[in-house]
Amino acid sequence: MNPVFPHCFTPLDLGFVTLANRFMMGSMHTGLEETEDGFPRMAAFYAERAAGGAGLIVSGGVSPNRDGMLGLGAGERSFPDCHAEHRVITGAVHDHGGRILLQLLHAGRYAKHDHPVGPSVVRSPINRHAPRALGEDEVAQTVEDFAASALLAREAGYDGVEIMGSEGYLLSQFLCARTNLRTDRYGGEWNHRKRLAVDVVRRVRESVGEDWIIMFRISVLDLVEGGMTAAEVIDLARSVQAAGATLLDSGIGWHEAQVPTIMGLVPHAAFAFATRRVRDAVDIPIAACNRINDPATAEALIERGDADLVSMARPWLADAAFAAKARDGRAESINTCIACNQACLDKIFVGEEATCLVNPRAGRETLYDATAVSASRRIAVVGAGPAGLACATTLAERGHRVDLFETESRIGGQFNLARVIPGKEDYGETIRYFARRVDDLDNLSLYVGRRATMEDLSRGYDAVVLATGVTPREIDIPGIDHPMVMSYAELLGGRAAGARVAVIGAGGIGFDVCEFLTAPRHDGRAVEHYLESWSIDASPDSAGGLAEPRGEESSRTVYLLKRSSDRFGRTLGKSTGWALRGALQRRGVSMIAGVEYRRVDDAGIEISVNGEPRRLSVDNVVVCAGQESLRDLYEPLRANGTPTYLVGGAELAAELDARRAIEQGFTLAQRL
Repeated sequence: MNPVFPHCFTPLDLGFVTLANRFMMGSMHTGLEETEDGFPRMAAFYAERAAGGAGLIVSGGVSPNRDGMLGLGAGERSFPDCHAEHRVITGAVHDHGGRILLQLLHAGRYAKHDHPVGPSVVRSPINRHAPRALGEDEVAQTVEDFAASALLAREAGYDGVEIMGSEGYLLSQFLCARTNLRTDRYGGEWNHRKRLAVDVVRRVRESVGEDWIIMFRISVLDLVEGGMTAAEVIDLARSVQAAGATLLDSGIGWHEAQVPTIMGLVPHAAFAFATRRVRDAVDIPIAACNRINDPATAEALIERGDADLVSMARPWLADAAFAAKARDGRAESINTCIACNQACLDKIFVGEEATCLVNPRAGRETLYDATAVSASRRIAVVGAGPAGLACATTLAERGHRVDLFETESRIGGQFNLARVIPGKEDYGETIRYFARRVDDLDNLSLYVGRRATMEDLSRGYDAVVLATGVTPREIDIPGIDHPMVMSYAELLGGRAAGARVAVIGAGGIGFDVCEFLTAPRHDGRAVEHYLESWSIDASPDSAGGLAEPRGEESSRTVYLLKRSSDRFGRTLGKSTGWALRGALQRRGVSMIAGVEYRRVDDAGIEISVNGEPRRLSVDNVVVCAGQESLRDLYEPLRANGTPTYLVGGAELAAELDARRAIEQGFTLAQRL
């Protein structure tokens, strides 16, 4: 028994196979599925997670036929057309003692290609293409396609399949009256609407035999109008169990749901209540999912009986050795997923390959070598923010001797500001992770509270990396030196703001500042506050889990101002910006575009909006109008003949971009 996480490391006996632990790497599309060299790269990616202790891995979704393809790229193929290539993946996982399932996903009306299909002609709000309604014979053929693909998956070496029955994909579309308007044997009353999902599980079991894993991903909470009730979810769970499912995996929310389910503002394990309802009603194991990113939370879920295992996707992007570190008592060394979505989901949504903001090597295992260099060099890194920390620790791990200088008394840079913003508390975990890496590296010396000078950097270094970051840009407005004015760094660093605040600048920092100023403090009721704020009905009687929308009051009056006239939030993350913008609007933040700033004085701030003068009576003005690079050492070092490199904000002081900063630090360290 593991002394730290005994429940997580209790094996799970499935009858014909036993999982080593309760940590499951959930399915996540990486974009490698469509690339020319994708199969060997996926093999390396999954193999590292198997070696890192994952008890079970689920692949990215592939369709059982061509109609069901997601339409993400020219290289995409349905599983019947590419099953042979998958042997390189399963072989690599098995070589490291792992087990892997293939996810079979039929996109239905979510498909982005020109010929999507669905139960009925009901277009999705997130797809410009309306689906064609499948004929009854085509529905029956789809069942056979799932069964045939599952058999091919077994032949390709997979340990089982996950049948995607949630998130609004085809099987969900048949299950719910909002998208299923049929009057035949696959539509109408509940027993007809569930027929396709149950038939798929039954035929897959008949096809593959009894000694192979079938996991059904069931939507325990749809979060859309006209979704399943809890009674229907439970009945479906029992029906797929009877049809031959080995395991259940929880799914939360359709992709079109107007409720955030995976971003940082969602509390950890917020949906455990919905998984628990199903677990209490069935006799097969079920996995909990969504915003579970640390072993302590996973342990608590299993100990309470909310779930039998825990599904995590992005945390395995952040750290391939997640389970091994937890098993070995090294949880403090886990590189924690911060639910930013910037390098994973936001990339997938625009057709790019996924990686990870806090782990740029994810998905690139064959491109970036983790081994030491043959010739060690002595390198100075100036600045212990995200870019400098990524660079310094990677350099040291590759065998170089590194001195890391930080002017402030602590490491972390801009992440020390980000971590105080509601919904970004996990950014502090990245600082904790880097602090542990620094402590563990004997060839890395950290000097905090030490401003590096030319004298320091002229002491025999083979190279110098400047990761000195940024400073808030000063703007030229009459009265900008008034005592009521502060920078975003001052506000987030602890300076108090009054009841009425004007925020200058509506980029990502401006939105974060508004969130900081208006988000209510939940006083230990994080989950309850989240459910209330996003109108989620946790009772079993709700169809889809939605309550009546309610307003959300803020203790402050906040104005978010910008010069341009384009839409607010245009530069925010694709998968997160809509939720942040919506939350601020519910709290009454006034978003004013087309602003010309006239002056700041004792009465507040005077502006004009499209030529019309206005005065905002405020207690404080917070400036979020960009940054300037701090790199005063760059030219003197170059003049001195020292090979010198810029990374992060020191290289480009655009909108703060932690993804770019960490990736630059990491990739530079790979080259040096």
